[in-house]
Amino acid sequence: MSAKELLGTLTASVLPSKISRQIMYKCRLRISKSGTFIVRIYHNRCYLLADLGRDEPSAMVHRALFPSAAVMEEAGSSAPLCAAVNGEADAEKKKKRKKKKSKTASAGQAELGEECEVDVRKPLEQQSLEEREREEDAEEDGEEGENSAGKKKKKKAKKKKGPKIQTDPPSVPICELYPNGVFPVGQECEYPPSQDGRSAAWRMSSEEKRVLDKASEEVWNDYRQAAEAHRQVRQHVRSWIKPGLSMIEICECLEECSRRLIKENGLNAGLAFPTGCSLNNCAAHYTPNAGDPTVLQYDDVCKIDFGTHINGRIIDCAFTVTFNPKYDRLLEAVRDATNTGIKCAGIDVRLCDIGESIQEVMESYEVELDGKTYQVKPIRNLNGHSIGQYRIHAGKTVPIVKGGEATRMEEGEAYAIETFGSTGKGVVHDDMDCSHYMKNFDVGHVPIRLPRAKHLLNVVNENFDTLAFCRRWLDRLGESKYLMALKNLCDLGIIDPYPPLCDAKGSYTAQYEHTILLRPTCKEVVSRGDDY
Repeated sequence: MSAKELLGTLTASVLPSKISRQIMYKCRLRISKSGTFIVRIYHNRCYLLADLGRDEPSAMVHRALFPSAAVMEEAGSSAPLCAAVNGEADAEKKKKRKKKKSKTASAGQAELGEECEVDVRKPLEQQSLEEREREEDAEEDGEEGENSAGKKKKKKAKKKKGPKIQTDPPSVPICELYPNGVFPVGQECEYPPSQDGRSAAWRMSSEEKRVLDKASEEVWNDYRQAAEAHRQVRQHVRSWIKPGLSMIEICECLEECSRRLIKENGLNAGLAFPTGCSLNNCAAHYTPNAGDPTVLQYDDVCKIDFGTHINGRIIDCAFTVTFNPKYDRLLEAVRDATNTGIKCAGIDVRLCDIGESIQEVMESYEVELDGKTYQVKPIRNLNGHSIGQYRIHAGKTVPIVKGGEATRMEEGEAYAIETFGSTGKGVVHDDMDCSHYMKNFDVGHVPIRLPRAKHLLNVVNENFDTLAFCRRWLDRLGESKYLMALKNLCDLGIIDPYPPLCDAKGSYTAQYEHTILLRPTCKEVVSRGDDY
């Protein structure tokens, strides 16, 4: 029988397989001229555990496992074998972590003399490596218990990302704040009663109208996403706008924030028209061109009118900013008139009836400025309007004075209900340099001779199509020396200019505006916010 077989027989006949592996892993047989011995290599030293010529097999195994067995026998100890095995297992873990390679001590070789060695550890180590790792993992799991389970749970919890929160200043796109694609619903209102006195409450409970409303849910959702971006942008603008800022700085900061929140993506998402920041007697369509030195003053009345869109579904919403409290009554009159127009609007309502209600409310207000009292007048040649896809003015107008068209509102339409109040004549005219332009929605093919005009039209088609734009936006795209080409396109009727609209000098104008959706079930003021 070989020395390797002898050691395997001795260990297997006395102890279970697990302990036998530990013996064969930690012990070696050494055969010399003087006899056969079981030795153990520990910390680079060789210890004699048993002499096969003298000891019984059980004694050899016990000593092989526990180098201090002699001391235990003298003390008469009968400690359980499992406790000692656990202690040896801990020592084995420490050895494995330190990754120390045991080598036969030179001193032991000198004592044993010339010998022939059979290393039992290496072949068995390869066979039982995976099993030892599994056993150690099980022991570690048992020691850690609930703590390890808790740590695993915590790690999983860290991986789960909650909903994003808007930063200050706003920088997170609205689509990322609502990853499920469902955006906040605006203010839902019941339609006003019909002329014969019948209530419109039946639309809310009608199954047919609910189905129609659900069929257009994707369209309503686009409006809501654009409206949420508008709400957050204007809330941010109100927090920092103040006298002393240049109008260019105000517009560029507002537009940059809008582009981030709407997540501008070509014609699929972006700004619907240039930011209007008309001052005092100027009521609409003013945005600064490059080099405009205008600065916002404490006594100015500034109308902030900007729009956002998703897939061409436009939100047109405006408000007025003042710093001097003497204008509060003017703002209150215009805000009340706009809310009146929203309240009167509805399916089958005549547009002229809305204008009459708006005029009645607005003219009931007076404002005192510098010791003089003015009646707030609606600007009769400025109107609200219907909104189409990629079309800010879709054809219908909502007057703000009586005597307008008798055209009726229809189900499924979107409208911008806006009112303008003035302390002047109540009529506006073109004035100042033009900054707003928009491609004619109905224009067909028109031959263009100037190469630069052709190039400019291509730029407009790629970036704006039928949405409004301004000269600052052309500058932003890197265009230069385009004024002649732009004039040529305007002369051909391909692009329409929209110059600033102003009342009499020295007067003050204010504006409030909301976008409403005439859904089959109810009227939704989609741009409504906590501010107005």
